[in-house]
Amino acid sequence: MRVLRNARLADGRNVDVRIDTIDGTISSVAASGSTALDGDADVEDLGGWLLLPAMAEPHAHLDKALTADEVPNPKGDLMGAITAWFEAAEKGRLSYERTVERAAAAFELLLVHGVTAVRTHINVTADIGISSVLAVQEAARSMEGLIDFQMVALTGWPMTGPDRGPNVRALQEAVEAGVGLVGGVPNLQDDPAAHIADVLALASSAGIDIDLHTDETLDPSVLTLRELARQVSDQGFDGSVAASHCVSLGMQPPDVQAAVAAEVAEAGISVITLPQTNLFLQGRDNPTATPRGLTAVQALLDAGARVAAGADNVQDPFNLVGRSDPLETAALMVMAGHRLPDDAYAMVSNVSRQVMGLAPVNFEPGDPADLVAIDAPSVRGAIADAPMSRRVYRRGRLVAKANQQTQVLRPD
Repeated sequence: MRVLRNARLADGRNVDVRIDTIDGTISSVAASGSTALDGDADVEDLGGWLLLPAMAEPHAHLDKALTADEVPNPKGDLMGAITAWFEAAEKGRLSYERTVERAAAAFELLLVHGVTAVRTHINVTADIGISSVLAVQEAARSMEGLIDFQMVALTGWPMTGPDRGPNVRALQEAVEAGVGLVGGVPNLQDDPAAHIADVLALASSAGIDIDLHTDETLDPSVLTLRELARQVSDQGFDGSVAASHCVSLGMQPPDVQAAVAAEVAEAGISVITLPQTNLFLQGRDNPTATPRGLTAVQALLDAGARVAAGADNVQDPFNLVGRSDPLETAALMVMAGHRLPDDAYAMVSNVSRQVMGLAPVNFEPGDPADLVAIDAPSVRGAIADAPMSRRVYRRGRLVAKANQQTQVLRPD
């Protein structure tokens, strides 16, 4: 049994949280100081720190993370990043060993910031096969017991037409290697509708889920999200489906946003908005009234769709910066997405967990004890300052900690 004493919840209550360390769940939440302690209880006094649901990263690219210096993107846009990445791969600059090393470093950065679950997209193409999948799997083994981990096979192109065979075989190999979700980029295929149909068929056959890069463009004429919603509904696909990015939905008039959002909600599709990378990549050709590159968050929420937020790329050619800290994503959802702080934090914690098929943490008995303690006065303060004094718990066990020290040196 573990007891986290003297914690402060987001609603202001000072509590003791009792954790069953056998099954890693919350046993009880009681007023601070009121919990009777067993003789063998492991007690940790949090000193009034804010205790929140642990964060989750629903959309990462750990095979690319931390390559900004190795794979420069002089153009700065999406196609420039894609071109830079494939050129680097062709020149052999992306070795298996470096991929393992970088992915392991990215895992650790996420964990120490308070992330206990991550879903990563990994390139799976005819040229590289599943080497990146195997490299990220090797890095993940070093994090066993510390972080939940999901892999999405990010397919190349073509995935439709007569030349698709090598890429389809690579995807099949990835599924055999243990990838749990099939991904892709329908709007970059010659036949987006056919690609969506193929993805649904493969996922149904393999018994896995779907997470597609969807409409990562400001072009309002591109709206494959609607096609995805219609096919999911028509086929009655019973796995989970996520649509990441959905940028072009934000460029539609309000009536179209509302109509498509209703179809997305009806189909049970989760949407993952990715402010960091889309703020960097999108809008470079729009010098006046530059769009923010986010999806239509409010319309989706009004329709009842689930909307999470992730970082996407971190310090690579698709996004040159990023701290691997979901509080950074939450801050951008406040500033660029017009969310209130509590809602923004939910998007990078409980909502992201639910998108990943994980139970939320509502501080009720039986909830998973995936928690993060932060030396901050409130959720708003945590998002604003992102203090690095943190304690991270997965299944009730302390798995990472960081202490921030500052000092002002005034003259004598």
